[in-house]
Amino acid sequence: MNAFKQQTMTPLDLVILLKIASYKDVSWFQQDLASELGISQSEVSKSLNRSKYAGLLLPNGKNILPMAFLEFLRYGLPYVFPVKPGPVVRGLPTSHSAKPLSDDIQSSEAYVWPYGKGTVRGHSIVPLYPTVPEAALKDENLYELLALVDALRVGRAREKELAIKALKHHLALGE
Repeated sequence: MNAFKQQTMTPLDLVILLKIASYKDVSWFQQDLASELGISQSEVSKSLNRSKYAGLLLPNGKNILPMAFLEFLRYGLPYVFPVKPGPVVRGLPTSHSAKPLSDDIQSSEAYVWPYGKGTVRGHSIVPLYPTVPEAALKDENLYELLALVDALRVGRAREKELAIKALKHHLALGE
């Protein structure tokens, strides 16, 4: 048996990091993350360890390293967790079709996470994790962050530029 195990980031790790970012300066517990994201506490614990190992979380496991996280989102995300728009389905708007980008970008082509209770029809975008639509509906800040990340995964140059600017604001990195 190999004593060394590769620490590999997963899409769930990004969802958890985005959830932590959505808390801003509010104190949180692993139990909160698990409940609000619809996942187990053991998944949260493993994810936090992977994010610390990757240098995206401080050793205390509570605070994101915002510049490292932004660099990963900007330069790594589209290559590590790519997505291509799928068939037209009913769902929740994401990417440029959701706030805050929908305020600046007018498009006849909507992108959505497939979701049975959704009210918008658009090209399907596979969410980073299956519980994303439900979690996004519970937390407006998380929803915006997830939509911005999807703009980086699937957007064109303008959408990506606007998403980075908005992510900098969310991560308190200025303009």
